[in-house]
Amino acid sequence: MRKTKLYKYSVKSLTFHEVRWARTRHIVTGLIIGGAVLWSLVAINQRYDDVLGLGFIQQTALVNENRVLQNQLKFLTHKLNGIQKQLNILGDKGNELRLYADLPKLDEDLRKAGTGGVDSRIDFTSSISVNSLLNNIRATTEQAEHELRLQLFSYEEIKDAYGKNKVRYAHLPAIKPMEGFYNKKSFGMRFHPILQILRMHEGIDINNETGTPIYATADGSVGFTGHQGGYGLTLEINHGYSYKTRYGHLSKIHVKEGQRVKRGELVARCGSTGLSSAPHLHYEVRLNGIAQNPIDYFFDDVHVSNFQN
Repeated sequence: MRKTKLYKYSVKSLTFHEVRWARTRHIVTGLIIGGAVLWSLVAINQRYDDVLGLGFIQQTALVNENRVLQNQLKFLTHKLNGIQKQLNILGDKGNELRLYADLPKLDEDLRKAGTGGVDSRIDFTSSISVNSLLNNIRATTEQAEHELRLQLFSYEEIKDAYGKNKVRYAHLPAIKPMEGFYNKKSFGMRFHPILQILRMHEGIDINNETGTPIYATADGSVGFTGHQGGYGLTLEINHGYSYKTRYGHLSKIHVKEGQRVKRGELVARCGSTGLSSAPHLHYEVRLNGIAQNPIDYFFDDVHVSNFQN
């Protein structure tokens, strides 16, 4: 069989020369061997995590890593948004507690003062999506920190106010001092049964038997014990916060001047001393020295029986 000959043109000699197959075979063989070696190197490099530093695996790993990071950033954003919602709920509950403690609500503008604006966004030199996620996380975290600091401060205020109010309420006359019957309209101008004149009655009369226990209506200290004109045997208790109570027509007093007493503590006994036609307790409540209607200080949910042994 006649072999096909291959010629190539020579620029230098301006003639065609026959190509020798032996040389061509060497070149083709070399290319095949070289390709095999290159393929082997790539396979080995991939097997041993880019040991040759070619970068193919590293680039693939970075792509995968970037995808994982984006998913995690989205997850963190979702969790932070949930935390922010819980903080908002906590803030609303805190405002309710502030009202109970007689404190004003936290201003809504003050609560949102930590929210970042457009100017506070940072360029993290990353893709647009990652940059947006990072800035959103940063803004949400800063707002959550601001809200948390504000709520911690608010709850400290509530705790302090509650403590003060608790002491104040303990010194507020709030119970009926003695069991018995009384006329709800006895406070004010009325006709005195003994003096037979119209005069101001600065308390109420509670009727019961001689010796009926009388209790302090609030925490305080005994300011006076003894006889006091028409009041007969009298007890006065200073409660602080500008409050004072007076107990008249007593048969016996169980406390001494200067003694500290608690609400519900036995302090005296009902009697009929002084200008009195029958056993009863004359009871007064004064605020800044001005007589108050004691009935306004008989709270329905607080009874003297709660303090009796």
